[in-house]
Amino acid sequence: MDESSRPLDTLNSARGKPVMVDLKNGLRYVGKLRAFDIHINTVLEEAEEHHNGEVKRKVGTVFIRGDAITIISPA
Repeated sequence: MDESSRPLDTLNSARGKPVMVDLKNGLRYVGKLRAFDIHINTVLEEAEEHHNGEVKRKVGTVFIRGDAITIISPA
């Protein structure tokens, strides 16, 4: 397996860039990826909370538990 094709390497290359994080409860957060750990616990900065495709609120810095996440994707 190529060194840059491991999941954590891919996430690491997205650090400081906008990402979308979808959660099991149907919410989506869009913000800059600040940090993550091996459990995919994630910190976003300048984050917005979306529900049904609409921005519900701006939350600034947010910590998201890895076990609540279904998808992380470039925004």
